[in-house]
Amino acid sequence: MAAEPLPTPVPEVRAAPAWRALDFISDLHLQASQHATFAAWQRYMASTPADALFILGDLFDAWVGDDITAASDADGSFALQCQQVLHATSRRLPVYFMHGNRDFLLGEDFARACGMTLLADPTVLTFDGQRWLLSHGDALCLDDVDYLKFRQLVRNQAWQQALLAKPLTERQLLARGLRSESESRKANGSVYADVDAAAAKALLIEASASTLIHGHTHLPNDHVLDTTTQPPLRRLVLSDWDAAAQPPRLQVLRLQAGHAPQRLPLISGL
Repeated sequence: MAAEPLPTPVPEVRAAPAWRALDFISDLHLQASQHATFAAWQRYMASTPADALFILGDLFDAWVGDDITAASDADGSFALQCQQVLHATSRRLPVYFMHGNRDFLLGEDFARACGMTLLADPTVLTFDGQRWLLSHGDALCLDDVDYLKFRQLVRNQAWQQALLAKPLTERQLLARGLRSESESRKANGSVYADVDAAAAKALLIEASASTLIHGHTHLPNDHVLDTTTQPPLRRLVLSDWDAAAQPPRLQVLRLQAGHAPQRLPLISGL
């Protein structure tokens, strides 16, 4: 399959003149049962010195609709906790959120309650004299044909409205089933498709950007796509978060004006 074409014009965020450091995270897969990862994220959110935070998808392991915050069960209580953390952070610095493949149903209501700004996928960020292309990354995994068909279905507005019209309990059951299926694939050693390098390069050229920042693959790395351009075309892959892993995976990508990108491991949660 071919990569999705960029919208015209490409959505853009221009860094404020005072911004000196920007943080990027993705694939935290927050859920009530993963207490250590939530606690590490909560500590990070309360103390990051960044001037702006960009969350590039899959903040939540599953999001079944903004009405989850009104549920009286553990899922509702956890969603409210996350809302409070996000709101407290957004009072200190701008927080931007891009949908992933697990939380594509997160809507304007929850974003507004958190003080977050929703981003289209992809979006260009202008910062430190460069154009950075931000994406969750799933749309560029071209070898995963079945998933891309599923993605096309679930990103359809009519399909989403039909799903959100179903009772909350039914949506929660569906999410648990999808989560169980995903865990089964992991246990069976399924290999997930990586981002297609040619498609990533083409997207960068189309967006007049030099570096793609994305998550989704859980394969943190720095890839050089083309050294003949100035600056070279690159893609920076964000890490997933898992405080229970050995060693813990808790990493932030930080851009600082005048410096190369830094990967900050938050081993102790900070």
